[in-house]
Amino acid sequence: MMSDEQQIKETVQTYFDCMYESSAEKTHAAFHPNAKITGYLEDGLHEMSVEEFAGLVSSQQPSAKEKGEAARLDIISIEIAGDTAVTRVRDDYLGMTFLDTLSLLRVEGQWSIYNKLFHVEGPAG
Repeated sequence: MMSDEQQIKETVQTYFDCMYESSAEKTHAAFHPNAKITGYLEDGLHEMSVEEFAGLVSSQQPSAKEKGEAARLDIISIEIAGDTAVTRVRDDYLGMTFLDTLSLLRVEGQWSIYNKLFHVEGPAG
């Protein structure tokens, strides 16, 4: 049986893959249905539901993977407290480097992202 940390890493990988592959299906697999995706871009505060984020992700065609872009996902930290966890990850997406704070919940034995706060550090690279 996988440890909580291994399961969380798998969920984070699915989250990254949803963006890298422009997959709405993987977005829904990584996120809790009630999750929120929130952060600032150049034009101000953005707040999205999972449906809205899945639409944004799937609209990126061709996907970063299909374009042959380098995949970058660094898991900086994971802290687990019972059925909750927080992880910080750095990833490149849409030409930008993001520092994401992901809050996760374990529901019926499955870890999923319940909240994503994103911060743009600068251009990808």
